[in-house]
Amino acid sequence: MSERVLVVDDEESIRKLVEYNLSQAGYEVVCAEEGHAALAIVSQQEVDLLILDLMLPGISGLELCKRLRQEQSRIPIIMLTARGEEIDRVLGLEMGADDYVTKPFSPRELVARVRAVLRRHSESGDDKSDNAFAVGQIMLDPDKYEVTVRGDLIDLTPREFELLHYLMKHMDRVVSRDQLLDRVWGYEYAGDTRLVDVHISHLRDKIEEDPKAPRHIKTVRGVGYKIVRGE
Repeated sequence: MSERVLVVDDEESIRKLVEYNLSQAGYEVVCAEEGHAALAIVSQQEVDLLILDLMLPGISGLELCKRLRQEQSRIPIIMLTARGEEIDRVLGLEMGADDYVTKPFSPRELVARVRAVLRRHSESGDDKSDNAFAVGQIMLDPDKYEVTVRGDLIDLTPREFELLHYLMKHMDRVVSRDQLLDRVWGYEYAGDTRLVDVHISHLRDKIEEDPKAPRHIKTVRGVGYKIVRGE
């Protein structure tokens, strides 16, 4: 059965362009013009990935993304932004988006990103061979797809979970930003390491007692990050 992608954009030309190229790539595509219709589709159908325009009438793309994450939805989300400003990308990531594409975009690039995000999401969900990981009071269970801190369940986005999982599998080893981009995002990301930094910041906010003085997720200046058991 083909994976189903929901495209939410108020521009008909964009919807048709994305629908055509994803259909040619073998995906089932459904479309919505605005946020309320998108929420209805998500509640009624199984959706494997969401392509979401940032600037929507009514419910904005940012607000829709936030609502889905608050409802514990783990549907991978690729955000579309027309302005291309860093603040737009960062806001989308802060709301739980997994990836972003700036308009105007190459249809081939968008299809490649859809494939990469779905592959990474599938691999993280199917990863049943790992035992649970522990770092201080932080526990990660790949089988349950859960993270707890001091026994409390922590709400992570799929990308945050994958990033923490990868760091934990490489305990006490320095992992470069480029390596994280390649292994967690699933493809070369044109050197846009800001993605990694934003997600690391979010992880620290959620799992560290003092995100400004983290005990576990350490920055290795000029290289990347490593996770340690604590000082």
